[in-house]
Amino acid sequence: MHHLKSLYVQVLLGIFIGVLLGHFFPDLGVAMQPFGTGFIKLIKMLIAPVIFLTVSIGIAKMNDLKSLGRVGLKSIVYFEVLTTAALAIGLLVANVWRPGAGFNADPAKLDAKSIASYQAAAAEQSTVDFFLNIIPNSVVDAFAKGDLLQILLFSILFGIALTQLGSAGEKILDLLEQLSQAFFKIVTMVMYLAPLGAFGAMAFTVGKFGTATLANLFEIMVAVYAACILFIFVVLNAVAWLSGFSLWRFIRYIRQELMLVLGTSSSEAALPRLMEKLEKAGCAKPVVGLVVPTGYSFNLDGTCIYLTMAALFIAQALNIPLSFTEQLTLLGILLLTSKGAAGVTGSGFIVLAATLSALHGKIPVEGVALILGVDRFMSEARALTNLIGNGVATMVVAKWENARDDVQMERALSGAFDAEEDRSLPLPAAV
Repeated sequence: MHHLKSLYVQVLLGIFIGVLLGHFFPDLGVAMQPFGTGFIKLIKMLIAPVIFLTVSIGIAKMNDLKSLGRVGLKSIVYFEVLTTAALAIGLLVANVWRPGAGFNADPAKLDAKSIASYQAAAAEQSTVDFFLNIIPNSVVDAFAKGDLLQILLFSILFGIALTQLGSAGEKILDLLEQLSQAFFKIVTMVMYLAPLGAFGAMAFTVGKFGTATLANLFEIMVAVYAACILFIFVVLNAVAWLSGFSLWRFIRYIRQELMLVLGTSSSEAALPRLMEKLEKAGCAKPVVGLVVPTGYSFNLDGTCIYLTMAALFIAQALNIPLSFTEQLTLLGILLLTSKGAAGVTGSGFIVLAATLSALHGKIPVEGVALILGVDRFMSEARALTNLIGNGVATMVVAKWENARDDVQMERALSGAFDAEEDRSLPLPAAV
């Protein structure tokens, strides 16, 4: 019975029951969608205040704006190197495996209607627009839309302002810290519904898209999962080892968050909890506050792998040969376009459409319709890789900044907080 109390096991059960229901009673499965959507909306409701509080408190406590600039710069350099590695691994696996070969899709029969909305959204995004979009129309608008980069910009400015205010700033800081505790309390309350959210999202996905679409496009799915596993256990493993911690133990430490992402296929669902866990593992609050939210826009390793593989899959399925130079061009375009794919489910699609249209008609954008059916099933691989990648990034940047308490990290990774965590999630008493 003790195991059933752990959130990890409850979410697993939710996923399992959801898959069974969606498979055997598809219509009923599709009707369960509100549980998944509702849970993700509850989490998203908390993301803006959690990020604002974590970032502004973290910066206000820094007192040294030089180190703020250093953390930002180191993060961006790290993100660029790692996302390039992710894109390269995607290209490599797609070239060796060739998951689209033999598909022989007919370009004339592609369903252009189903992707029209993605194409329209893709057409609007230029690099200048992307940077201008980081500045919100108003502070309220940033919070209302829940745009991560806009909230981050305002939170950094607010945190810097607090450092300049002296004793008045300290009063505001105290208030923010109390508010922060209240919001994390709400996160704990919402987490009770995680098993239900995972159940609803899984039942809907399997019920709507069925296991038949899977068989048809099984190969691209397996290839994407394989590339993500390769990236995590080769690239991230080496990075973690160089930074002085074990990736295996880290993954075990964030297993509840990973289960949550697996169930809802949204890496945002675990964002508030991941930030809390990283602080518990000895990373300084300002580093966690800066690296995690920025990572959600600039360090989406899983999305990068998926984008290169999806683009090559479409080319292979339509029998369009791409030269080495064209693939490098694709890589270069993706380095820019992949930065706009913040944690929204479906945004990967918009970026894919934008990337293909930037290749000047070499691959028809309508080809995206080929993977519409299985996109949802690949979003788990993307979201899990993104989450692990951002966790590792925070640990590494914190170490670079001498802002990681390795004694506390050892305690956390060796499971010192596990019992305490299960206790913090008691089963609600029978009403």
